[in-house]
Amino acid sequence: MGKAGGFLEYDRKDGPVRQEAERIGDFREFHMSLPAKEQKNQAARCMDCGIPFCQGGGMISGMASGCPLHNLVPEINDLVYRGRMAEAYKRLSITHSFPEFTCRVCPALCEAACTCGLHDAPVATKENEKAVIEYAFANGIAEEIIPKVRTGKKVAVVGSGPSGLAAAQLLNMRGHEVTVFERKDRIGGLLRYGIPNMKLDKSVIDRRVRLMEKAGVHFVVNADVGRTVNAADLEKDFDAVILACGASRPRDIQAPGRDAEGIFFAVDFLGRVTKWLLDNAAENKIITETAAGPDDGASPLDLVKGRDVVVIGGGDTGNDCVGSTIRLGAKSVTQLEMMPMPPEKRLPSNPWPEWPRILKTDYGQEEAIWKFGSDPRIYQTTVKEFVKDKKGRLKELILISLKPEKDEKTGRIRMVPIEGSEKKIPAQLVLIAAGFLGSEPYVTESFGVETDARTNVKTRPGEYASTKSRVYTAGDMHRGQSLVVWAITEGRNAAREVDRDLMGYTNL
Repeated sequence: MGKAGGFLEYDRKDGPVRQEAERIGDFREFHMSLPAKEQKNQAARCMDCGIPFCQGGGMISGMASGCPLHNLVPEINDLVYRGRMAEAYKRLSITHSFPEFTCRVCPALCEAACTCGLHDAPVATKENEKAVIEYAFANGIAEEIIPKVRTGKKVAVVGSGPSGLAAAQLLNMRGHEVTVFERKDRIGGLLRYGIPNMKLDKSVIDRRVRLMEKAGVHFVVNADVGRTVNAADLEKDFDAVILACGASRPRDIQAPGRDAEGIFFAVDFLGRVTKWLLDNAAENKIITETAAGPDDGASPLDLVKGRDVVVIGGGDTGNDCVGSTIRLGAKSVTQLEMMPMPPEKRLPSNPWPEWPRILKTDYGQEEAIWKFGSDPRIYQTTVKEFVKDKKGRLKELILISLKPEKDEKTGRIRMVPIEGSEKKIPAQLVLIAAGFLGSEPYVTESFGVETDARTNVKTRPGEYASTKSRVYTAGDMHRGQSLVVWAITEGRNAAREVDRDLMGYTNL
């Protein structure tokens, strides 16, 4: 696949990014694309390795290796190399519902497992896929299949994130009448209100939703199933219901002073920023005037500008908070990570093609380094106390260092406080990005489905039917907090199971 010896002839080259000085002035996407000719050269690096781990999608040492969608990566790369972009789109569409999302936000499991990456830089599969899907949209060949025959079966999908959208796409293509219920005011779930615009511009979601509507999918917004929409009514009106509501219960930080004004969950803050932009801004420019936001009347600009910001959590969501608050004029940004700093290169205990557990400096940290002169991350540290002023507003944090210690009973390593290591730092805004605990009880209880110890909806291993007849689940609500590519995979798999149960067989 690709050009014979191409990986020896061409070095890896990624698309250009807008420089920090420019990009922190707006919320527009900052990662640009290569010219078509140069992208062909990148596809030419695919080396016909014989065993393409990139498309394996299996678990190695408890971590995913390769694409869980099983995209036939070498075939797609070969078509890009040969300039046969329409065929590349057709090939990619067989296995992938929304490459326009993953090419922007996925950490590229395929590239981490690329054979070329064993001794050299991996093939730029993620950007090759972006070239394919953007070509398809630009040339009017991106489409949703409109079924010629309807089955007469009705399916409700609760949640419009990547999992719910993927399930809706396949079931509609099969001919079922699909209605997607979303509790927010716009479609997209965490794609819309959990991922910032500079990583995923919301017009990318809108153009896909328009295609799905044209193909016959019904969307209902401001429909909070379990609260404003009765779960029993959905079970009565539809032949099957898929719960794809995500793992939307954020993990909290319990420390004295937690009730101080100025502490928010990261996902709520990021959603607030996006809604503020969508409601009040043009072309993702930062608004200089204050504009009312939800709940307490303060806009994100009011909350952030001129303040010392502390982000608790070191994952993608924490990084997104760093980038967002820099754009909103934070005086300083500090990011706390409980775990030790990862190594810069793979350790012998973490060989290819396992997912590389190495230090990653993402765009938010790059911007903080550029603006403030140092990496915002402090490792092996957590909050011991939130300190309030006389009016109950957050003014500073007392931090404490942590050390790894082996639990004698379980054998697991846990991070324990180091007494006497406390220190104070100023903070008027804290964003908690410590992960998620699972599904929200009001949804699962309204449908009467059983949950597991992590509050995910319980199913048999490898299946998607819940313990309640005709109620299924998919995505983070099923497997726990994970990646967009896994959510899409889950949605597609759930759709096949629902179709089989409705029709007696499935051709999806």
